[in-house]
Amino acid sequence: MISNDLQADLQTEVERRRNFAIISHPDAGKTTLTEKLLLYGGAIHEAGAVKARRAQRKATSDWMAMEQQRGISITSTVLQFEYHNAQINLLDTPGHQDFSEDTYRTLAAADNAVMLIDAAKGLEPQTRKLFEVCKLRSLPIFTFVNKLDRPGREPLSLLDEIEKELGLQTYAVNWPIGMGDRFKGVFDRRTQEIHLFERTAHGSKAAADTIVNLGDPRIEQLLEQDLYYQLKEDIELLEEAGSELDLDLVHQGKMTPVFFGSAMTNFGVELFLNAFLDYALKPYARVSSMGEIAPSYPEFSGFVFKLQANMDPKHRDRVAFIRVCTGKFEKDMTVNHARTGKTIRLSRPQKLFAQDRESIDVAYPGDVIGLNNPGMFAIGDTIYTGQKLEYEGIPSFSPELYAVMRNPNPSKFKQFQKGVSELREEGAVQIMYSVDESKRDPILAAVGQLQFEVVQFRLQNEYGVETLLDLLPYTVTRWVVDGWEALEKVGRIFNTMTVKDSLNRPVLLFRNEWNCQQLEADHPDLKLSKIAPLTSVTTDN
Repeated sequence: MISNDLQADLQTEVERRRNFAIISHPDAGKTTLTEKLLLYGGAIHEAGAVKARRAQRKATSDWMAMEQQRGISITSTVLQFEYHNAQINLLDTPGHQDFSEDTYRTLAAADNAVMLIDAAKGLEPQTRKLFEVCKLRSLPIFTFVNKLDRPGREPLSLLDEIEKELGLQTYAVNWPIGMGDRFKGVFDRRTQEIHLFERTAHGSKAAADTIVNLGDPRIEQLLEQDLYYQLKEDIELLEEAGSELDLDLVHQGKMTPVFFGSAMTNFGVELFLNAFLDYALKPYARVSSMGEIAPSYPEFSGFVFKLQANMDPKHRDRVAFIRVCTGKFEKDMTVNHARTGKTIRLSRPQKLFAQDRESIDVAYPGDVIGLNNPGMFAIGDTIYTGQKLEYEGIPSFSPELYAVMRNPNPSKFKQFQKGVSELREEGAVQIMYSVDESKRDPILAAVGQLQFEVVQFRLQNEYGVETLLDLLPYTVTRWVVDGWEALEKVGRIFNTMTVKDSLNRPVLLFRNEWNCQQLEADHPDLKLSKIAPLTSVTTDN
């Protein structure tokens, strides 16, 4: 019998959870916005720099050496902080398009998405691609139009672009006053107040702002006349022609609340965070083999959406990121592993904050916890207590680049095997193998070129193995849905390479789309899939 205390405890904790991921095109300012949200959340005291041992300044959310060298986000990290009595789980995702697969997996664990747009560039290719993933999952999308401190496009034309190209209704929650050097602040439509900001050195501290009501006579002294008149004109237009805010539509992923600001100077970041807490979707019911399960279901359950090796190179560790879906997680609890049927004791759970981790005793739906992973977890795995259940798996993207990876140093054979195996487990790259048993070198399958570079960099840095890559001339991937038997019926196939994935399933590699379409036309009964088939959520072990 479940106690009333546990039920009340669960209800309270779910109510105060907010969980989101940020999606954007590279260079839209995602890492900067992440830092500033942490600054306002009190998780760090100076943006861009929780000072490292030698007083190096670095972004808190980018912990991998290669990310800090290149100034890009390659891995997903989790950043948890308290703000106004809410527990926020910020799932930071890779900014580079070559790592959209990692972002895709992270979005499976998110309840909301923040779409970050550069005010000068508007919607960019990577943002559109990631928007499609959010749309598939009907995620609520909050839009932050960034870089208003630089010359950009008219705010109304940006709203128009979102509506026409993404099919989303828009509602401007705040409105910018000026742009570029004349960007002075924003008008908050929620409170009908004008926030005029003062710039701080590189935005490393919270921005001081002066708040005045729209009709306050002090505006004449504080704001240039043309900016004030433009603001009044814009607000009238928004009230007359704009949509009303409808939170049901927001939660269905059909309307996006839009915020304007500058993460670099901190203008508008705090206002966004406050509104987000009010509007965002709390942890909700998820589809499982038992049907939809509400977060208040008393038994614990969660799924693995990411694996990461060597977050702490000194300890050669492997961490599984678990999204808690139902019930209460407690340190040292014993859970069932749905895929293998084994029982596991979760003895060293961790709260994650980029590269910093601390031990935790409890976690609730919406939270993300890190578990040590001695090789037992795979992406998409469900862990649970009570009656058996399994959440839907997380599909793999279709790779577009292939290369055979060779280890030129036989004395490093063991390290090479271990490195390839661990990086495959965490999803850094997909690994295929030739069907010719005499060819044992792994075939790396990637969405983007940078994935190859990261795998080579990490094998060298973390496992001490130098590698050589031989690129293969294939760009189109299809899984054979009905397995090896279906493929054997077809007989010999030309202009195609047959390989097997890490689960020994047949995969066909084509040089181009035309070759693929030709095979489909010649063999209409052969079912091919762009994504790896998911293991069923109803499989019994």
